[in-house]
Amino acid sequence: MDTLDTQLLATFDGKVVRKDLLHRIKKGTNVPTFVLEFLLARYCASDDPAEIDVGMEAVVATLQDNYVKPDEANAAQSKVATKGKHRFIDKVHVRYVEKERRHWAALENFNSQRIAVAERFYRDNNRLLEGGIWAEVTLAYNEIDDDDYAFYIEELRPIQLSRFDFAGYVEGRKRFTRDEWRDAVMRSVGLEPSKLTPRQKLHYVARLAPLVEPNFNFIELGPRGTGKSYFFSEFSPYATLVSGGQATKATLFYNNARKRIGLVGFWDTVAFDEVGGITINDPDTLQIMKDFMANGRFSRGVEVIADASLAFVGNIDQSVDQIVNSPEHDLFLPLAKEFDLAILDRFACYLPGWEMPKNSSEYLTSAYGFITDYLAEAFHHQFAHTNRYEEVSRRIRLGTAVEGRDEKGIKKTVAAFLKILHPDGPPSDSEFEEYVVYAVECRRRIKEQMNKRKPDDEFARIDLSYYAADGREVVVFCPESRSAQATQEPTRHVLGERGKRATAKSERDVPVISAPITPPPPAPVAILPPLPREPELKEQHYTIFYGATGYSYEAIFSPYFTGATTVVVEDSYIRMTHQIQNLVRFCEVVLASSAIRKITLITGYDDEAQRAEAQSKLADLQQSLLEQDIVLEITFSATLHDREIRLDNGWVIKIGRGLDFYQKPDSWFSIGANDLALRKCLETKVDIFRG
Repeated sequence: MDTLDTQLLATFDGKVVRKDLLHRIKKGTNVPTFVLEFLLARYCASDDPAEIDVGMEAVVATLQDNYVKPDEANAAQSKVATKGKHRFIDKVHVRYVEKERRHWAALENFNSQRIAVAERFYRDNNRLLEGGIWAEVTLAYNEIDDDDYAFYIEELRPIQLSRFDFAGYVEGRKRFTRDEWRDAVMRSVGLEPSKLTPRQKLHYVARLAPLVEPNFNFIELGPRGTGKSYFFSEFSPYATLVSGGQATKATLFYNNARKRIGLVGFWDTVAFDEVGGITINDPDTLQIMKDFMANGRFSRGVEVIADASLAFVGNIDQSVDQIVNSPEHDLFLPLAKEFDLAILDRFACYLPGWEMPKNSSEYLTSAYGFITDYLAEAFHHQFAHTNRYEEVSRRIRLGTAVEGRDEKGIKKTVAAFLKILHPDGPPSDSEFEEYVVYAVECRRRIKEQMNKRKPDDEFARIDLSYYAADGREVVVFCPESRSAQATQEPTRHVLGERGKRATAKSERDVPVISAPITPPPPAPVAILPPLPREPELKEQHYTIFYGATGYSYEAIFSPYFTGATTVVVEDSYIRMTHQIQNLVRFCEVVLASSAIRKITLITGYDDEAQRAEAQSKLADLQQSLLEQDIVLEITFSATLHDREIRLDNGWVIKIGRGLDFYQKPDSWFSIGANDLALRKCLETKVDIFRG
């Protein structure tokens, strides 16, 4: 142990955990970090290596006995029916079925949508109704034949602290310097601070800002594999991650039919993953999002006020150096066209994700850090009960180029830094100035890109500045664009006068000089451009989250069918009626989007009766495909467990749940019943790679 380890153990005994233990277990399971640390704190609260080894065995045994993998759902149901009850660690969702006028619970990996749940559980845990929560839940078997459900929840314990002492947290912070506390926070998210530069540490602190500051609009675009979504999917039980697909006003903001507020009313942070793939088809959704991002309120027949921060994370595939030096493109290039200037102007902080290191074991810490849930509770307390904005306003002095939304964004970013790094009181002048410089840079990055997009000078005042303690005015630049003429002085087309151009300066007007009129040159001979090439297919590795939409078979599979003539589908669960219907939909996509002429299905069965019934239904599909000149070969295997799709063009598609990753619609007369792009999904992982 180093000095920081010793100090953390002495000050926060029982609230820290060795992060290398987490890394050892994390690699073998898909359970969120705060769930694993919940178990580590229970079984490995010791410095004795022998006791730790015993505790690790207990954690592994608990996961094996209580955590259900998606393909073990049938065995889990059988265990409850046989034993009468069993305790699981799983994510629990509760939905209200209006037609039946009652609530039903569902466990993410238990594969049952009709689990009876008592009112006290969802009354005491509102987030069960919006997005779900991870919990220790005891399921019991219902012996009454006349009831229309087989299982019910007997006990439910959310996996998070039942009580948090913020005064003790603040008192403990006083025993650390700023740099020591910052390093403790880095270790708490699993990173070794000695491997990071001071600037990278600021970036990681900025990633946490939406978790502590209400109505904080944050965006990070960068390369893949830098952990952008981790902070929102696994670090805090008060954040939820919306993965791709369509963002609807009913889900995000307010459901008029049910008179219920959406995700922004139940979570501290609503984060959007793969933001480049988000589509917003309803103009009302866009307008409500703008209103909410501006002031945390909106109206949908009723006035709604909520504190949730919105975080947008996604990938940027182009060279940043080329973008900032391009007169045509800007650093918001990956975003969908729906993200107009009105939305971009509402961002407080654009984190330069291209400066973040790639995920690697080199950066993981083996030292002590806060139990993730403990630090998340501290952040949640400050999110709900602490306001540092006024303190920042009294202390900060910003330059004349800083306008209304610039000022608000800068101050909120600094306030978030104070909550994370100085919960015990004000920072020193040098520390405060460091946060101001970073906050101004993050806001300037937004304004520079808007200035490139706007054909006039509305956002031309990009030289944002602040006044240092000695009275000097300091202009802050973004490192990637400081020397980029195309970003600092973007060209302008003068409206209504073709052929004239003007250059917009950020702090002064530049006169437009008219060129003398000369006869136009003769028109050049047109040269036809080459035909566009098909985009090169790339390997894909992504996660589909519970409730996500936009993941139809066509969207996932059809691009990879190009050049294939045969496909092999290995899926052990093509036997029930809805599973065979999913196969039919898959075959329809094959027929519509490829030259594939042979489909081989390898599937499983539990007994001969089930095999015979499945064979009978699949025979109809075989005959139907033959009429379309496609051969379907079917093989049954009693030992098959793999779930993958193999194409003879070399592509392999692995899906954790196989083809059966859609939720059953609440009603077959509801949207999504037929169009799988609109159907809500179950949680699963998809890996597409060259075999």
